[in-house]
Amino acid sequence: MGWIYYSISWLMLTWHKVWDTLGAGDWLATNWDWILSIVFLVITIRAILFPAFVKSIKSQRAMQALQPQLTEIRAKHKGDNARIQQETMELMRAEKANPLMGCLPLLVQAPVLYGLYHVLRHLAKPEISDQYKVLYGWTVPLFDSASHAKLFGAPIALSFHSSPADMAYLGATSLNVRLVAAMLVLIMIVTTFMTSRQMILKTGWATDPTQLMMQRLMMYGVPIGLLFSGYTFPIGVVIYWVTTNLFSLGQQFYVLRKFPPPPTANNGGTGFFGPTKPKTTTVNGKVVPVKPAATASKTVVARKGKDTNGSPVQPVKVDAPKVGAKPVNPKKGNAAKR
Repeated sequence: MGWIYYSISWLMLTWHKVWDTLGAGDWLATNWDWILSIVFLVITIRAILFPAFVKSIKSQRAMQALQPQLTEIRAKHKGDNARIQQETMELMRAEKANPLMGCLPLLVQAPVLYGLYHVLRHLAKPEISDQYKVLYGWTVPLFDSASHAKLFGAPIALSFHSSPADMAYLGATSLNVRLVAAMLVLIMIVTTFMTSRQMILKTGWATDPTQLMMQRLMMYGVPIGLLFSGYTFPIGVVIYWVTTNLFSLGQQFYVLRKFPPPPTANNGGTGFFGPTKPKTTTVNGKVVPVKPAATASKTVVARKGKDTNGSPVQPVKVDAPKVGAKPVNPKKGNAAKR
C-alpha cells in the first residue's frame, strides 16, 4: 500500500503548491489551499476514472437489455439454481455483459479513499519525530502546515471521535470540531443516498431478486452504515467523500442523458422504495394488465393510386376518430345530404 500513500501525498502536495502559488488565502478560519488540494484531488481521480465509469454504465445497459431473457431462464428452470446459473453465465458471455463492471469505479476508488484516510491519520499526530514527518514525500514544514490546516476552525486531520487532548494540541475546541464533523457527515450521508437514488431511478429497479437486493443495499445500507462509521473519518476524508458525491451527481446526470436506459416491457413503475407492480384489472375472472389509453388521434394516409380515368390520386390525410367517440355511419350522412 506504500505506493498508494505516496501517490495520494504527491497529488495533495502538487495541488497545494498550485493553490498556494495562486494565493488561496486563509479566511473564515479556513486554510483554503489545503481544502482545495483535497477537492482537486477528487477531480483528478474522477477524471482518470471517467472511462471506467462509462464502461460501467454500458455494462449496466447490457444487463438491462438481457433482463427479459434472464427472466425467461428463471421461469424455465424454476427451482434448478445450478441450471439457471449456468445458462445465465452462458448468456452473459455470449452478449459480453459483465455485472461486475458496474462496481468497477467503486472498487478503484476504495484504495484511494483508504490511502487518503491513512495519510490524514498520519497528519493527526504532529507530535511525532521529524523522521516520520517526511514519510510519503512530505517535508517537515508542509507536514506541520497540513496538520494545522482547518475548515471553519476544525483541523482537517481530526474526526468527531478524536480525543480532547488531540484537539487541544492542534488548537481546536471539542465543540467546534464535533459540530463541523457532524455537519459534514450528515451532508456525506445525504449526498451518498442522492447519488445512489439518482442512478437507480434513472436506470430502473432490477427484476432479478439478487440485483434488486444489491440496489436496495447501495441505496439504503451504505448511507445507514455511514451514520455509524462516519464519526471515525477525519474531516479531510469526509470533505473528499462529499466532493466525490457532488461530482458523481453531475457526472451521472451527463452520462445518463448520453446513454439512456433501454425501453422495457415492464408495465410497473419505479417507486421510491423499489419497483411497483403494474396496474391490473379483472376481465371474465382473469387478472390482466391495464394498457395505457391513447392520448392523441392517429392520422391515416391513403395510398397513392389512380382513379377510373387513369389520373393519379394524391394522398389524403384523414384524422382517425378519437378514443371514446361514437362511430359515424357514412350511409346515414349521405342520406341526410340527399
